[in-house]
Amino acid sequence: MKGREIKMLILGLVGLFLSWSLSAQQARVTVDADPQINELLALKKSMEKDNKLADGYTIQLYYGELNTANSTLRKYRNSFSAWPASIEYETPNYKVWVGNFSTRLEADQALVKIQEKFPAAFPIKRSRAKKKDN
Repeated sequence: MKGREIKMLILGLVGLFLSWSLSAQQARVTVDADPQINELLALKKSMEKDNKLADGYTIQLYYGELNTANSTLRKYRNSFSAWPASIEYETPNYKVWVGNFSTRLEADQALVKIQEKFPAAFPIKRSRAKKKDN
């Protein structure tokens, strides 16, 4: 009996030692990254929020000269705040665009409300196609 008790004691001590040595291991990871990565990630997140990285839809309120584009933009901003608006330039005219919608359905739902004040407004599909390198 004594031999068996000694074997059990030794086996228990070995098991205790192994479990202690396995649990004593620690891992540490250090990442050296360019500080601009956080800025780029924030910019990408902002652009994704505004849906500027993918194809989508916007609503065009006006196409023509700059003074009328500015007054149209002011009139829109006085009436609506739900969707962002901007003036885009396409030689030789200016466009007033409203919203950055992912789907045509979203654009059409906004269009119903916007056409109450801007009856000539219409949705357009915009494309963010990549430019080819020359």
